[in-house]
Amino acid sequence: MSPAAPAHPHILIVEDDEVIREATRMALERYGFPVSTAADGLEGLEAFHAVRPDLLLLDVMLPLLDGVGLCRRIREESQLPILMMSARTDPVDVVSGLEAGADDYVVKPFESAVLVARIRTVLRRVRIVPAAEAPAPVPAPVPTTGPATAVTADTPDAGAPVAVGSTATNTPPAPRPVRSFDGMEVDTESMEVRVHGRLVPLTPTELRLLLEFTAAPGIVLERSALLERVWDYEWGADTRVVDVHVQRLRAKIGSDRIETVRGFGYKFRRPA
Repeated sequence: MSPAAPAHPHILIVEDDEVIREATRMALERYGFPVSTAADGLEGLEAFHAVRPDLLLLDVMLPLLDGVGLCRRIREESQLPILMMSARTDPVDVVSGLEAGADDYVVKPFESAVLVARIRTVLRRVRIVPAAEAPAPVPAPVPTTGPATAVTADTPDAGAPVAVGSTATNTPPAPRPVRSFDGMEVDTESMEVRVHGRLVPLTPTELRLLLEFTAAPGIVLERSALLERVWDYEWGADTRVVDVHVQRLRAKIGSDRIETVRGFGYKFRRPA
């Protein structure tokens, strides 16, 4: 009997406009996504706890509790991907949502194909959508794979027997995917980084961004290159997304680790 195919990720839409909410729900369901909806921020918070979605599609302007406030509340307990929706392109609107912890944003009105492509891109960062199960028919940009970094997790002695049930075996358990770099330990499975003995959770986007930096210490990475490697954008996009995520990452790992190279981008440097 063949194993069941993995289910598509569950998406929670929090949008107060009923027409937009229902049209978005129907569009995502046509692509195979299970969808739950909420009409205001407080209802969205309740739905988040009840449903435990894989991705949150969140409007900025909401009654009772706005999207920025809801994003902050959820970030206190979860690192799930968050995609903000806004009918405005005001820089304050966009930056506020990103600073609150959103991974990306889309501007309304949007085509359903564009929205699904953005959702797939965000979900790929946490490997929720398997390649064979990605909802068609939207073509997705091919992600750029950055240079690999060394895995330096502690592993058991290969010759030491490990008890499994009542049988001893010489096969050690697989090491956790931990990457070490100049006093930092990045656990790519739990999406946490240990800095100066302090364990800090990362969002999927922050993790991808940090791995890009640690893979190229001392090298200036242009914003456009980071947009392509981390956000999978192969076209001109809003570089504020990069700037705000760098700012958030600095707050978690230390401001001295990432240097701004004016007019170009950012450089990861070793601590003095």
